[in-house]
Amino acid sequence: MPHHRPAVLDMLAHAVAFIGPANLVTALITINFITFALFGIDKARAEAGSWRIAEKTLLNWALIGGTFGAYAGRALFRHKTRKASFSNGLHSIATLQILVMMGLGGWWLWVEGLPHRLS
Repeated sequence: MPHHRPAVLDMLAHAVAFIGPANLVTALITINFITFALFGIDKARAEAGSWRIAEKTLLNWALIGGTFGAYAGRALFRHKTRKASFSNGLHSIATLQILVMMGLGGWWLWVEGLPHRLS
């Protein structure tokens, strides 16, 4: 019995093929750099007592792929490390991203890898 990929995975595969792996990596590096910079800017603004970047904005940048930049910014700037609600949000985003990547990797291995090797 042939295995069929759900339509959403087909759409994702076509999007990655259209964008290209190199462009996807470049986009993720850029997103992480921006996220890292936002943490530094927010820390400087906090110390100066001026207008701040919303926590929701910082978490959204992590959500779209800037998780490494967020963790690096937290560590280097010692920013947003004691606020439990923010930390929980960031950890939840990282966990979700890991689970999604594991799920997609497992699905790819099953649909594209193992069944074709068995036939």
